[in-house]
Amino acid sequence: TMGAGMACEGLKPFVCIYSTFLQRGYDQVVHDVAIQNLPVRFILDRAGLVGNDGPTHHGVYDLSYLGCIPNLTIMAPSDEIELKNMVTTCAAYDDGPTVLRYPRGTGYGAEKLQKLFGYELKNGEIPAKGEVLPIGKGRIVRRPGGKTGSASTRGKSKKDRVAVLSFGTRLHESLVAAEEAEASDPALGVTVADARFMKPLDVDLIRELADEHSALITVEEGSIGGFGDHVLHFITLDGLLDDGNLKFRPMVIPDTLFEAATQYEQYEQAGLNSEHIRGTILRLSQRIKAPVLEEAYE
Repeated sequence: TMGAGMACEGLKPFVCIYSTFLQRGYDQVVHDVAIQNLPVRFILDRAGLVGNDGPTHHGVYDLSYLGCIPNLTIMAPSDEIELKNMVTTCAAYDDGPTVLRYPRGTGYGAEKLQKLFGYELKNGEIPAKGEVLPIGKGRIVRRPGGKTGSASTRGKSKKDRVAVLSFGTRLHESLVAAEEAEASDPALGVTVADARFMKPLDVDLIRELADEHSALITVEEGSIGGFGDHVLHFITLDGLLDDGNLKFRPMVIPDTLFEAATQYEQYEQAGLNSEHIRGTILRLSQRIKAPVLEEAYE
């Protein structure tokens, strides 16, 4: 409410708060900010699984409870460079409220950003300032073959092409999973994209991925009802599933509470590490068969 009042007076308020604590101010988000379409910038720390702070502090519900509110622009960075870009984007955006969710933890560092994420950093250093991003536009981070130069031999048939659309923190794990999945089969081609925004969705990017691949996987560090559901809603209404040639799988935090543990252990429990994404890629491309529940207990 205070942020809304500041915005009414022409200031640029940044409301910095844990994702889990914003739940207590939900009515203020709706009535004081969204209905008036005020440019309040919500910066949500501890978005996702937070490790030893336990279930009271996991910020896993914000995409679900904010995604249904009109006028909000919702974004999530995949790395520290994108975080800087999105803070800059929020500061420059005055046409309505914005939500930037980011995780607990540390950045990846310049070496990994260049090697795995494909950044070309001047002098090998992370930029000191961010850039304004186009609202509602994602990016393709990895094409089939990655940096190996084997793109021409991969995914010649559509059934051998799988796309992973990551929102936020799981981009690193998605890229690792793509490399590992392709290493297991020379015909398999995996594309990895970074959605950047949940609202508005990059519908052009989603259509491109749906048109060029036999399977689309969404990955997010949030509960059911978030990014994957928004993508599924769009592709259903857009008719992208109508001909039966596109498989879709959302990977989300399961419908359970996570007790105190390391973040890695919690990602393992949630099924959101690279091995789980790799397994989903291989199952959808029919490289492995998912066990039938009854058979698993025989």
